Parts: sequence; structure tokens; C-alpha cells
Amino acid sequence: MAIDARDAAGFYATPLGRLTADLLRKKLSAFWPSCANLSILGLGFTGPYLSLWRDHARCLAVSPAAMGPAAWPAGRASLACVAEEEALPFDDLSFDRILIVHGLEQAENTRRALREAWRLLKDDGRLIVVAPNRRGIWAYMESTPFGHGQPYSENQLSRLLSSLFFHVEQQQAVLFAPPVDWRPALRLFNAMERAGRTLTPQFAGLTIAEATKDLHGLMPARPRTSGRRVLVDAGL
Repeated sequence: MAIDARDAAGFYATPLGRLTADLLRKKLSAFWPSCANLSILGLGFTGPYLSLWRDHARCLAVSPAAMGPAAWPAGRASLACVAEEEALPFDDLSFDRILIVHGLEQAENTRRALREAWRLLKDDGRLIVVAPNRRGIWAYMESTPFGHGQPYSENQLSRLLSSLFFHVEQQQAVLFAPPVDWRPALRLFNAMERAGRTLTPQFAGLTIAEATKDLHGLMPARPRTSGRRVLVDAGL
């Protein structure tokens, strides 16, 4: 069951949520350091992260209907909306970048949601998925938004993306501090992040995967008659 957008916003208002967002923003900015004049779609609950690029890129945050509306950004409500994740109201090839946070693990139909992302992403575009790691403790703590839905190991996430004609360019394990909103633990948040990356990389809380579209092995199933492309595996 998907988390409510209000619950997600409540988490990011806590000290633990702010530290988590700061960490992920640093990681995401390293993946996409410059997005000037690009169009970026955020799927799930992405307001805390789209703020990285909104001053220089065209950003749109879309929450799935099951999650409800997310109030982002303040004073710019036209940049946030709610839509059915399997039938997003945009033309093919509309976005240069797509960011999915609190989206994949909560999707009612993961494969259909990713097919929509594939449809909307430009052929030279890039996708980032942030998902809870099956081996990490964050996936099992319902006090955070990452403790809801379906977690993935790095291999599972890579295979899922590859099966839907994405090519995984790189993956990174992040979030090694425990999901505890306790002052002494919070003071050690960054130190535990550095130590965990070296000592226990397999137990990270999250996996970040960046992918591009794999256009090989695809052929039109029939002539285009609408704004949506229907593709099948040429090997079938």
C-alpha cells in the first residue's frame, strides 16, 4: 500500500528526514550535476529532490493517485500534480530526465509504471530510480517512507530495469545510518555513512540506479496511430 504524501512530508520535516534528504541530494547532484534547460519529471514523492534543479530546469512533480497530492514547491502549485502512474497525461518523449523516489516500491504494477517512464523519456534521456535495499534495515522500518512497499536488491533492481529495455549505467549503495530519530545517533549520521560505505556496503538502506533507454532489440508492433508508441521485443 502506498504511503500518504502527508506522511512522507512529515518524515522530511524531522531531523532524520532532513539528514536523509541532504544526503540523497548530494548523491543525486553528483549523478546529474547540470540540467540547465532540461525537462525533469519526478514520480512518487520527489519535491525534496527536484529542488536541486528547479531554478535552471523545467521540473514537474507527479504523485500517484494512491499517494495523494504533494504540496511542492511552495507558491508554485502548477509544478505539482496527481495522476494515475500507469497512464500519465504526457506525450511520448516528453522529458530529458525522470527521477523516481518513493515510487517504484509503492507502485501497484511496477512493470506498467516503468513502461510509462520508458515512454515519456527521450531516447537520449536518463532515468534515476531510488529504491529501498532488501538487505537494509530501512526497508523494514515503517516509521520512514522507505519502509513501505516492495524493496529490491541491487541485482533485482538491475534485472527489472533491463527486462523493460533500460540499460543500467551505474548503481550506488547509500544510507547506512540506522533509521532512528534519536539525537546521539543523528550526530553520528555522516560518520556512519562513511563507515558503512567501506565496511558493510551490502546493508545500505537504499540503492540508486541510473539507466538509459536500451533501443536495441525493439521494433514497432504496428504503425503509430496515436501519441503513444507500442513496442515489442524483436526476439519474440
